[in-house]
Amino acid sequence: MSEPPSTVFLRPIGSPVALGLAGLVGASLVASGLELGWVAPDERAHAALIILAFAFPLQLAASLIAFAARDGAIGAALGVLAGTWLATALVWLTSIPGSVSGSLGLLLLASAGLLAGTGTAAATGKLLPAAVFLLEGLRFALVGIHELSGTEFWQNAGGVVGLVVVALAGYAMLALALEDAKDRTVLPAGRRGPGAQALTGSFEEQVAPVANEAGVRRQL
Repeated sequence: MSEPPSTVFLRPIGSPVALGLAGLVGASLVASGLELGWVAPDERAHAALIILAFAFPLQLAASLIAFAARDGAIGAALGVLAGTWLATALVWLTSIPGSVSGSLGLLLLASAGLLAGTGTAAATGKLLPAAVFLLEGLRFALVGIHELSGTEFWQNAGGVVGLVVVALAGYAMLALALEDAKDRTVLPAGRRGPGAQALTGSFEEQVAPVANEAGVRRQL
């Protein structure tokens, strides 16, 4: 007796990467403002609330949509960012302005390593978002060292790298938003390999690996 046919449904969705990068732009700019002294230390609670209200929900939503769109590397990177910013905001809200936290420092170092891994994976298809994740991982590492040591140099270095993240993530957000709106490359986004094929490949090439992807195959 032959097996009954099975059907896999694919739902077209907009790319969530620009949304996640928008959250990163906001969070990095606010954090760098604190680290470089542009914002008074006693406003740290306000910065935490801004991150909770703006960056965290945008990156969490973008992460979930990225997994639904079958891009695990981007989804994992945005998920790490969402969790890290949530933890940072909660520590800021429950600690004295200007103080450091060794626990937060360890988390930031862990997040730096996780972003290095997910950024490397993302670089197999999309160089621009991968560069943003790797650079933000560097920023987390610098700020993590500051939280552990209390040395102001690392705080300032993290703030400067955070501003570079703001600029690069802002450009990446614009490039990917235009790409999604125009269905073609408008600004260079560093697509290569499977990332380039995602825009230029045929429908058959796009859906060929679906049978072996998570959610369809028997085990993750």
